[in-house]
Amino acid sequence: MGIFNLFGSATEREQAQLKKLARKVTEKYGPPENRQKGIEQLADLGTPDALKTLCLRFTLLADPGITDQEEKESVHGHLVDAGRDAIAPVTDFIREQESGIAWGLRALAAVATPGEVLDTVVAELARLATVYMRDPEKKLTLLAWVKEHHDGASAAGLDAALRAMLEDFSDDVRIGAVRALASLTLTEPTRTALVELLLRDAGNARVRGEVLAALHRLGADVKGFRPSVEPLLVEPWYLDKDGVVKRHG
Repeated sequence: MGIFNLFGSATEREQAQLKKLARKVTEKYGPPENRQKGIEQLADLGTPDALKTLCLRFTLLADPGITDQEEKESVHGHLVDAGRDAIAPVTDFIREQESGIAWGLRALAAVATPGEVLDTVVAELARLATVYMRDPEKKLTLLAWVKEHHDGASAAGLDAALRAMLEDFSDDVRIGAVRALASLTLTEPTRTALVELLLRDAGNARVRGEVLAALHRLGADVKGFRPSVEPLLVEPWYLDKDGVVKRHG
């Protein structure tokens, strides 16, 4: 055995170093100086794996809040400085982690094109549509991004991914998907999916109200479902003669 093998390969040494730095930047109760040093060390390394490890700081909520914000802004700044080299590491972070996703999306938006960010969001929504998550934070973050930050551009699979979220176990996720769909151009599959959700959740006042608001915003009708929908309507909602959802006042 050669003497260099005693200490492992260069790849093994790098991975060991990254594990050590990952622990350092995610140590909630350690001195802030230690976390900041770890952040700087990872930024100096600048490799794809180091940048992905750097993103782990987004998963930690440290006290006090002002320090937490400053450290996350520092990480964000280093990722921005890395430019397009940060796209793959940040995208991997968004796919692999359940927390810190809002910061990941913010960083990705700073180094990638809007279309690239949208493609990442759509792919992750499509994957998570069939995944049960006890804490729906990640799904909600992605849905909120679609509603608040997409520029109206379409992406392959976006409507389908959002419609799949209408069947999620969480009321909040279903509502988030409804709101996101209401921000897009209405399609027939979306109209049908929203009305079917209204009927499935007929006894859920929160979801029912959100669906009716979405149908109203989209100017959608309930043709083919009117006999089932009409008994569910309470003020201020009603259907006009064409079955379009309207609101009094």
